[in-house]
Amino acid sequence: MRNPSSAPDAAREIFGDALPLAERYAEFLADAGVVRGLIGPREADRLWERHLINCAVVSDVVPEKATVIDIGSGAGLPGLVLAIVRPDLSITLLEPLLRRTTFLNEAVAMLELANVEVRRARAEEVAGDYQADVVTARAVAPLDRLIGWALPLLRPGGELLALKGERAGQELAEAAPVLKRFGVRTTELLKLGQGRVEPPTTIVRVVAARTPPRRAKKSRKRSA
Repeated sequence: MRNPSSAPDAAREIFGDALPLAERYAEFLADAGVVRGLIGPREADRLWERHLINCAVVSDVVPEKATVIDIGSGAGLPGLVLAIVRPDLSITLLEPLLRRTTFLNEAVAMLELANVEVRRARAEEVAGDYQADVVTARAVAPLDRLIGWALPLLRPGGELLALKGERAGQELAEAAPVLKRFGVRTTELLKLGQGRVEPPTTIVRVVAARTPPRRAKKSRKRSA
């Protein structure tokens, strides 16, 4: 297994001066992240290509000095990675599970990331509390459900950037009724990191309407 602190050349290019922070985070993921069940043990030897670089290239389409909410942040993917590679961003890691928010708070403290807040909550519980420029999500839910959670957290005209896999196009088609209900402005599929990560990162970008969307229903009791 590759030493998680041994970054490939693509990571050195993408993270630049922030590479030492990214390496410390990789080590933490490969140790505490695996022990606490936030990532699978088989993921430890492919952290850079499958997780860190895969998430870091999302920064290519995030506006300068944006406020970002990462829904279901889990182990911090992509939220913590974006905070490392883009210190100009203000990022909230939104995660309902206590063991995961504990991990995230420890990571933020260890990396001394002043641009990150960790909040223990579900997206639907805090609808209306935020007016973010960007909402991100990775492996959280199908797009039709994710849209209902994400859009109430965005300012009018803000963007959802959902990291998706091979079914991205199909999910986008299946979400058509929800997209219509929320009156979104545009949607598109993006391939990011071509030539730097294989396979490239697939993003579904959804641009919110200029008028605030309807709030999602409040969730049931929070998980422990």
